[in-house]
Amino acid sequence: MRRIVWFTLAAVLCAAAFAATADTRLLHHPDIHGDQVVFTYAGDLWIVSSQGGTARKLTTYPGQERFPKFSPDGRSVAFTGDYDGNNDVFVIPAAGGEPRRLTYHPGDDGMLDWYPDGQAVLFRSGRASFWNRFNRLFKVSIDGGLPEILPLPTGELSSLNADGTKLAYNRMGTEFRTWKRYRGGMAPDIWIYDLVANTAEVIAPSDANDLFPMWQGDTIYFVSDRGAVKVQNLYAYDLKTKKVRALTDYKEYDVQWPGIGPGAIVYENGGYLYIMDLKTEKSRKLSVEVRGENLAARPVIKNVSDCIHGFGLSPTGVRALFEARGDIFTVPAKKGEIRNLTRTPGIRERDPAWSPNGKWVAYFSDASGEYEIYLRPADGKGEATQLTKGSRIWYQNLAWSPDSQKLLLSDAAVNLYYIDIEKKELVKVDHGQYEGFSNFITGVWSPDSKWIAYDKASANGLDSIYLYSLADNKSHKITGDMTDDSAPAWDPEGRYLYFVANREFNYSFSAIEFMHYHYNPGKIVAVTLQADTPSPFIPESDEEKVVEEKPKDGDKPAEGGKPADGEKTADAKPAEAKDGAAKADKDKPKTVEIKIDFEGLENRIIDLPVPDGNYVGIVPDKEQVFFASVGVPGSGAQGATLQVYDLKKRELKTVIGGVNGVSFSFDVKKILVQQGGGYAIIDAKPDQKPTDRLNLAEMKMTVDPRAEWPEIYTDAWRITRDFFYDPNMHGVDWAMIKERYGAMLPDVAHRDDLNYLIGEMIAELNSSHTYRGGGDYPEVPRLGVGLLGCDFELDAASGRYRIARIYPGQNWDPTRRGPLAQPGLKVKEGDYLLAVNGQPLKHPTNPYALLANTAGKAIPLTVNAQPTDEGATEIVVTPVANELMLRYRYWVDANRRKVEEATGGRVGYLHMAATAEPGVEGFSRDFYPQVRKDALIIDLRYNSGGHIPDMYMSRLDRKPLGLWATRYTDPTVIPAATHYGPKVCLANGYSGSGGDAFPYFFRKSGLGKLIGTRTWGGLIGLSGTPPLMDNGGVQIADFSFYNTDGEWDVEGKGVSPDIEVDDRPDLVVAGHDPCLEKAIEVLIEELKTYKQPKLPIRPPKNPVR
Repeated sequence: MRRIVWFTLAAVLCAAAFAATADTRLLHHPDIHGDQVVFTYAGDLWIVSSQGGTARKLTTYPGQERFPKFSPDGRSVAFTGDYDGNNDVFVIPAAGGEPRRLTYHPGDDGMLDWYPDGQAVLFRSGRASFWNRFNRLFKVSIDGGLPEILPLPTGELSSLNADGTKLAYNRMGTEFRTWKRYRGGMAPDIWIYDLVANTAEVIAPSDANDLFPMWQGDTIYFVSDRGAVKVQNLYAYDLKTKKVRALTDYKEYDVQWPGIGPGAIVYENGGYLYIMDLKTEKSRKLSVEVRGENLAARPVIKNVSDCIHGFGLSPTGVRALFEARGDIFTVPAKKGEIRNLTRTPGIRERDPAWSPNGKWVAYFSDASGEYEIYLRPADGKGEATQLTKGSRIWYQNLAWSPDSQKLLLSDAAVNLYYIDIEKKELVKVDHGQYEGFSNFITGVWSPDSKWIAYDKASANGLDSIYLYSLADNKSHKITGDMTDDSAPAWDPEGRYLYFVANREFNYSFSAIEFMHYHYNPGKIVAVTLQADTPSPFIPESDEEKVVEEKPKDGDKPAEGGKPADGEKTADAKPAEAKDGAAKADKDKPKTVEIKIDFEGLENRIIDLPVPDGNYVGIVPDKEQVFFASVGVPGSGAQGATLQVYDLKKRELKTVIGGVNGVSFSFDVKKILVQQGGGYAIIDAKPDQKPTDRLNLAEMKMTVDPRAEWPEIYTDAWRITRDFFYDPNMHGVDWAMIKERYGAMLPDVAHRDDLNYLIGEMIAELNSSHTYRGGGDYPEVPRLGVGLLGCDFELDAASGRYRIARIYPGQNWDPTRRGPLAQPGLKVKEGDYLLAVNGQPLKHPTNPYALLANTAGKAIPLTVNAQPTDEGATEIVVTPVANELMLRYRYWVDANRRKVEEATGGRVGYLHMAATAEPGVEGFSRDFYPQVRKDALIIDLRYNSGGHIPDMYMSRLDRKPLGLWATRYTDPTVIPAATHYGPKVCLANGYSGSGGDAFPYFFRKSGLGKLIGTRTWGGLIGLSGTPPLMDNGGVQIADFSFYNTDGEWDVEGKGVSPDIEVDDRPDLVVAGHDPCLEKAIEVLIEELKTYKQPKLPIRPPKNPVR
């Protein structure tokens, strides 16, 4: 049944390529005014009659246009356009014409609403945010100029009232989240803010997602997923009665992206548009026919070398093997043409492997609707042979046996298999019960194809080496649980098994505190498979050779010796026959039979005399061993280094450095390396410097997006099915969900439409950490707009722009260096910027318009303390591409000063922006200097997560163990970096993932009170999933948190505070930071009764011994 559905969808979609539909779906972001509706389809803006019919195209550009809004008079449309590689606000006549740009900042600007007088528009942007978790609101004139920031600390979806003095808005936004039925701490409410009186109130609060406020008259219309089925519907809030009523009752698809006009709302549901008459509150479906050229859906011949997801080599290295854009290619080392072996639009072939005998290429293909193993003649002639049937799991890591009769493979359920290509039956080798966050175990074949070596984890998390015998289907564990061993590799002559032994505990100490860390744990080792096999490293000794005397002519040989010259023996053969036999023996492949003495095997492990390192793979030859190593994290090393150890010469040499991947030919004479964005075939010898990269200019194929899109959609569905941590898919009928959103595939006309469908599909899991993105989007030229690390304000009297605030950053840190804060510039707040790059700057010119294409380039600026050219000076600065870290550091430092001033320096403050970078660096930067503060505020608001943060608890939860006394200095406590006093942790709805776990662990460790609001509620995680064929991807949670009571926890709800404090917008606008102020209040109170651990002074009597 699944196969029939697959081909039905593909057939329908192909039909859609030739005929426009009279009822087009996937119409987004609609708005309405009178008898016209504007919407987005396939990345462009279209207008259609409010009665339906054929739509008229309003914009045409490779970049996307979104969020259109009619002006109050209906004559113009403002929208967000991705022109010049940046999302800015534009305005265009509704009748058609040239778009006019209103914003120029490199931050994303999202169009929201028009001001009632039609002279300005409201948009949101992260340009002035101190962290990347939220936007703020801005007003810009339709005549251009510098946008004006609204005072609100955060702002997302918004709607102005009739006179523009009040705003209905979301403080947080979840409209782009691929997470349906969400109920965590970030679920947005709708607030009303009075822009004149600075008052704020929340309307109709609930635990649901209330979005898209639309203010008309005495009613605020909005979208909410409140209710039993938790599907988004339209609601109305009466400002007089303060009552909420439902206007729609959809149970399958969400109401999305509504737009309001005089007396009507247009909205999206299931890809269609509907119009609701606000008098009758009845909806009708709008039938729209879109007739577009749909250039993003047109089949084109493309070079697909940028979509390579797997590669290998032919047995002797004369050709390279690639998986690119779902097809299998072979590429000659020097001579010949590039061959596409498969040529299957709409079908994905991946993970190719070339058989050692050169005859076959094996790969996975989803031609049947699920991935199966296929064989195809390596020369491209002949049909493919299907080896497996009925599969229902993601497979990877195909590896041929040396006899070209069997294949090794692994699956996403952490199983290892092999298959005989004649018997066509999968045989299970083992299962990785304790692999943790790893989804695959891999193995290698023995030279005689009768054994498989692999590693898998034990219950303690350390890997051990196993040998599986095909003869009796048994695995033998050959290394113990006390060591961490991986990456086995067979000596081609059957003498040894090599592997990486992470058994060295090289260590160093932190430069900040007395804590050690381990580095370069690995050794390359070999175990002799037979007890009587000598070590390859027997000590050498220089000895003189003894020259034996030759017997004289006519002497008879000693008994049993060699016959004298000319003497015949019974089995003597002519010299020619002897030479021929010797040659035949030399040409005949040597037969290797693996024999293993398991008794005492672990005691026969010997290490190669090479330095310890971070080794990741081994490939042995008869007399040499190749292995790859990666640098110590943080060392700055790019890629891996491939080295070779010569067993005979006992020398270690480098083959090549800076590689991102390697593949050896079966005869270990050639290596395909991926380096610097290209590929080259090199000799398996030291000191390789590839000069001739593989010519991939003709790696071309017909890319048919309409054939690809159903496969990509299904691949995303399969990956989610096979990698999601819960086999029950959170109770969702996953097959039904595929069909629900797959029904819209015929109307996909742009890669963004496909990402939308994939996002809607995975959102049905009601899970955090489900993402989609990327893929083959039309290319848009990108210009980097430079930033000066400052805020501008318009001096209305002169029309000049004043530098209102300079964000100095930290000049000693090149990543946080403020362009205007460099020594010697003498620019100060209040000065005027009069010209940029010699171009005069005056209203209505936008300052950022003159900074286009200046990021990272030294440019002249003209500045003056007065808004006149007289007395102006010229300075040279280098604008930056992003000033977020400058704004962030300014905010953190301001908070620290506020805490210090309010507590007389007794309380310390640190903010963690993430639990990965930059949070690790930020914690270390700000925690250690403040360990002697009486109390400490750890601010997790806006934390974007990253790493599991248990490591921070070990630093915060320390107790004094003793002291060191010295002769001339004060005693030192053990451990030195210990903070003893009371602590509090601040968190809010933006604190997510690791930002959920930190406050949870903080409370669990008994470190102090949590202050703020409930956290995001996303405490599951992801460790990576395979890419989609066109470089798109889905990220799926493959592990989830549960507490020590055996209950699922935090995910979907968040961590509630001990003391709830909301950073209300009116209070923040008035200059307050309610959470921080409450933290100060709590700690001052706690310090009144807190008793520091009594640490004794140096004993008064000196020891006498």
